[in-house]
Amino acid sequence: MKKNIIFSLAVLFLVSACNSLDEDPKAFISSTNFYKTTEDADAAVIAIHNAINSSTHTLYNRLIQIATEMATDDYEAGPRARNAHVRALSNLTHDASNDRMIELWRQSYDGINRANVAIDNIGKNPNLNSQKDKDLINEAKFLRALLYFNLVRWFGDVPLVLHETTVLTPEAINVSNTPEADVYTQIENDLIDAEALPVVQQNKGRVTAGAAKSILAKVYLTEKKWQKAAEKSKEIIDSKVYDLFENYADVFNVATKNGKEHIFSAQFKGLTNWNGNMLASTAAPTSVPGIAGDQADALHKEGKLFEAFAETDKRKYITFAVEFVSPTDGKTYKVTPHFNKYFDPATPTSPGQSSKNTPIIRFAEVLLIYAEALNEQNGGPTPEAYAAVDRVRTRAGVELLATTSPALGQDAFREAVFEERRKELVYEYQRWFDLARRGPDYFVAKLKAAGKTNAQPKHVHFPIPQRELDLNPNLKQVPAWR
Repeated sequence: MKKNIIFSLAVLFLVSACNSLDEDPKAFISSTNFYKTTEDADAAVIAIHNAINSSTHTLYNRLIQIATEMATDDYEAGPRARNAHVRALSNLTHDASNDRMIELWRQSYDGINRANVAIDNIGKNPNLNSQKDKDLINEAKFLRALLYFNLVRWFGDVPLVLHETTVLTPEAINVSNTPEADVYTQIENDLIDAEALPVVQQNKGRVTAGAAKSILAKVYLTEKKWQKAAEKSKEIIDSKVYDLFENYADVFNVATKNGKEHIFSAQFKGLTNWNGNMLASTAAPTSVPGIAGDQADALHKEGKLFEAFAETDKRKYITFAVEFVSPTDGKTYKVTPHFNKYFDPATPTSPGQSSKNTPIIRFAEVLLIYAEALNEQNGGPTPEAYAAVDRVRTRAGVELLATTSPALGQDAFREAVFEERRKELVYEYQRWFDLARRGPDYFVAKLKAAGKTNAQPKHVHFPIPQRELDLNPNLKQVPAWR
């Protein structure tokens, strides 16, 4: 951790104007002459956003997918994925030397450090006390909470660093593991503070009160705090601020991004100084003339995700494509099922420049959180739980659970919700987290059923990178990986 939590404003991408998330970084400024104005503070918060999805293989620009989704029952390394670390994750033969683990850890703590710098420096400046300044602190807290939420689920007990590191003493930089429960408490506290954010932000892509409430509901669900998860998700539903798009395709259309269903998304603007959404390149079929994807990922042959969708499910041929029109010769080419959510027709010859956003939390997931929490809280599904799932299924054009399965028990309804999450949230960085939070037995059973016979109980966490253990003598490996 030495390199990851040491303060350096040299890593902040500072901007000349701060009204959006797609501006040119102009200069590096030290903290001694920074944080003079609200515009400075805004630039520092934008720098946190940039840490998670500003370029290729940052956290929300493909890294999480390669590092975690690859280790599930629905994905495997494709024929062009020759990287040994990626193939090891797909085969569940990875270890603490895997470079994707290093990047998950490094980039997460880089973002956390940026958040700590912003929170500390905005907060201690008496001239930065407007409502906007307070909102910026809470936005930084939200982003810090999101990053810690990922880390604690991946690695369990992780070092909890909440302030800018300004000295290089061993006490400051050799931070010990913090118990998982304490990390979750801090995540909750940050998100509760962030609930004070505006309900609507003028600039798209910025954090809102709804985003804080939605991630908080998800945190409660992960902690099995069923009542709190139900109450918080219902608060979002009852607010009427968000709703489902009538057409599932609109969730992923460039023209409708940051719309009524989108609560918080990773923002992409292809063909600009910002890199596009690399998930589009990952899925592009290299066999079609003029389309230059890398075909690094593939549907798991045994998991049969494509076949899991009913033919009448409207999500099936939006999530996947079985034919593409070549931008070179105009012909239609049949292909094996390819992920299609993020493929941007505006950039067929450069798929990685897709301007489609990746949802981090959207209203459909809030409905499924509500349904799951009610089922667990009440020992079985309630009418409200059925109604929440069926709002999602209605849009998908599939039969309603209340009609086909009106008397499900708790276990069967839980499985129905998880299967709905699997289909609704494909390629949205959810599957590994969903499998892992069900526990080792469930995780291993699902992976082995998909033909990934190397699955073991330890795989519900990832190993802390050996590099970090070597640098920090106070850091301990995940128990199952020792």
